[in-house]
Amino acid sequence: MNIWIIVAVAISVVLISILVFRLHAFLTLLLAGFLVAVLATGEPLAQFVDYQIEKGSLDAAEGAALLSQSASSRLASSFGETAGKIGILIALASIVGGCLLESRAATVIVDRMLAYVGPRRAPEALAVSSFVLGIPVYFDTVFYLMIPLARSLRERVGRDYVLFILAVMAGGSIAHSLVPPTPGPLLVAGIIGVDIGTMMIAGLSIGLFSSVLSLASARVINHFVDVPLRAAEELQGESIAPSRTAEEAAMPMPGLTESLLPIAVPVLLIGIASILDYLVDAGQIETSSFARGLITLGDKNIALAIAVGFAFWLLKYCPSRSKVTLVSRSLGSAGNIILITSAGGAFGVMLRQAGIEEAVGAFAGGVPGLMILPVAFAVTASIRTLQGSATVAMITAAGVLQGLAQAESLPFHPVYLAMAIGAGSKPIAWMTDSGFWIITRMSGMTESEGLKVVSTMSTAMGFSALAVTMIFAAIYPAR
Repeated sequence: MNIWIIVAVAISVVLISILVFRLHAFLTLLLAGFLVAVLATGEPLAQFVDYQIEKGSLDAAEGAALLSQSASSRLASSFGETAGKIGILIALASIVGGCLLESRAATVIVDRMLAYVGPRRAPEALAVSSFVLGIPVYFDTVFYLMIPLARSLRERVGRDYVLFILAVMAGGSIAHSLVPPTPGPLLVAGIIGVDIGTMMIAGLSIGLFSSVLSLASARVINHFVDVPLRAAEELQGESIAPSRTAEEAAMPMPGLTESLLPIAVPVLLIGIASILDYLVDAGQIETSSFARGLITLGDKNIALAIAVGFAFWLLKYCPSRSKVTLVSRSLGSAGNIILITSAGGAFGVMLRQAGIEEAVGAFAGGVPGLMILPVAFAVTASIRTLQGSATVAMITAAGVLQGLAQAESLPFHPVYLAMAIGAGSKPIAWMTDSGFWIITRMSGMTESEGLKVVSTMSTAMGFSALAVTMIFAAIYPAR
């Protein structure tokens, strides 16, 4: 069967399962992966094995072993390999996020940022705070945390409610799609074959510039659309942190340094290790025991484990009744994400075994230079708009586009391809997106207002991130 027919069938299964049958994303991606594995059995798989042996990625024995496996075995093996790569990271990041929320360290970061800049620069403070919190904490939780501040600022200032809401999106939503260890960027890095440190550095750099442009778009939208302050519908059961009693609310809060350490330490360690790895490989520095030690500490799993240690220091600021269950609640929240991302990773591997790498690699030869990035953006955006989930869109698109990263004609580092996929996961947030409903309900918007505000902003964020990515790729291709 032609590879593009297999891809069309697989994407149709994903869209129909989610949109029509409302199937859970884990089951949807697993079903699509199994279908691709079955359709690829035989000649497509044999061609893939021959191609990999020719490239030197497999030897004859490994190729024969892969050909002897059933479709379900190949899917299960790929699921396990993906879980091994990202499972620990997502679990540890979820614990860090839980500690930040439960101890109110996240609130400290936001409050201190607002105090530093004052009411006039409140949108910038909300955007920066949301961006920082969006690295270890899922965007939905970031929005739950920030929306009361946006409502409070609206009451104090008397205007610019839309700007305050969109400032949270400009920071937190961008980080959610570009910066590991959030699940989407983490898995895209694995599928595309980008080092996690490189992905983190690129995501932070491009994400910060994109947030600035997105905040400018938020000001324009705020100028044309006004949303009154209404009573928001309360959503229960979404946050991992239980409500506090009056006595617990009077407990002391952590300092700013304590609050930032669980976020800053892993970012610095992973970034330093990536830079040292690059310098060692380039022969610019000699490998020493000190350098090896830093590289070891910068291993993504070890860096996140160290972050958990700093996060546990915050437990002394948590209510006694919740300390014993915080880790289990955090891991329960992470388990759902691990299953989805692992199924998505297995789906991507099945597409690769079906021959998508060679097909997209050949296609890339006909796309001139930087135009590869808008192609990746458009593919991801179309999937995102149709089925709603940014993470599912990133996983699906990365599986389809992974061949571009292997193409010898790619004129820039593959991390820019990953960034374009992340940018494409922003447009267009509307009725199919759970985040659309969270933002509109928690802020008190009507559906019509949500389409004017949230949908427009998500589109502006996507194009802003794509523009910044293309500029970076043109100036510093780093191939």
